[in-house]
Amino acid sequence: MRRRRQAPWMREMVREHRLHPSDFIWPLFICEGEGEEQPIASLRGVSRWSIDGIVERAKEAADAGIPAVALFPNTADKDRSEDAREALNPDNLVCRAVRGIKDAGIEIGVMTDVALDPYTSHGHDGLLAEDGSVDNDATVDILAAQALVQAAAGADIVAPSDMMDGRIAAIRDTLEDGGHSNTAIMAYSAKYASALYGPFRDAVGSGDRLKGDKRGYQMDPANGMEALQEVELDISEGADFVMVKPGMLYLDIVARVADTFETPVFAYMTSGEFAMIEECAAAGAGDRDTMLMEALTAFKRAGATGILSYHALEVARKLRA
Repeated sequence: MRRRRQAPWMREMVREHRLHPSDFIWPLFICEGEGEEQPIASLRGVSRWSIDGIVERAKEAADAGIPAVALFPNTADKDRSEDAREALNPDNLVCRAVRGIKDAGIEIGVMTDVALDPYTSHGHDGLLAEDGSVDNDATVDILAAQALVQAAAGADIVAPSDMMDGRIAAIRDTLEDGGHSNTAIMAYSAKYASALYGPFRDAVGSGDRLKGDKRGYQMDPANGMEALQEVELDISEGADFVMVKPGMLYLDIVARVADTFETPVFAYMTSGEFAMIEECAAAGAGDRDTMLMEALTAFKRAGATGILSYHALEVARKLRA
């Protein structure tokens, strides 16, 4: 077997999996203002950008061959509420950012997050019932309306990340009835109640406000078969793509989904997984670029169609160099 590995050209010739700029979706964080860049302390090298900066980032992504960006807002305190009403505002941060990218004529897909945690004062992904639990059905109604508002702003893909039961069917029906039959749905189908979301919650400003935890609706990290059930349900309800989150620590789930279903499966290298690589490299425990490329290649080896990664622009540019 070593004969196949004896020279770089031979290793290149027999390589089974390759990364390409089109494998990536680049998550971007939005803040209010103009000319604003707000570095995120727990996400080394990642910032929030005001809408003018988001438009520039989208141009950079398109130039690098990245097919889509994913938008996440840091909603101002004054606009957060128990009922997450800002999520339905057609002039909220996300909708304005979508319109900004579309009005600039950038040839890139725009994906929006369908969930209430950036808009609730309590940090949960849904509305709270009297007993403090998340009310599934009341939340689904708002999520469907939120998806419609985003589609009307120009979103190409709406991505429900909330893990409520039945929300894919409700969103699909609402989009169809609202004249947005071409708006695709990327379902966060297997989203685990992970400890790896901390920096992301810092980025969208929901971490410090979270009351309790999300284990009542996000998946138990110990479960694998349940992920296949979740994916099957979302596909049956009309999801065009499915996602596993986290990705790097759940590559077994990515592989099982890819092997079981004939549908595109995406994986999210979460903020915590991003930080693992960055902080490990900063501590001198390994070569950053080598670790990063190895990790991203593992997503492809596991069967991921695409990867959501904060490293997307950097890696896409290197791949095109």
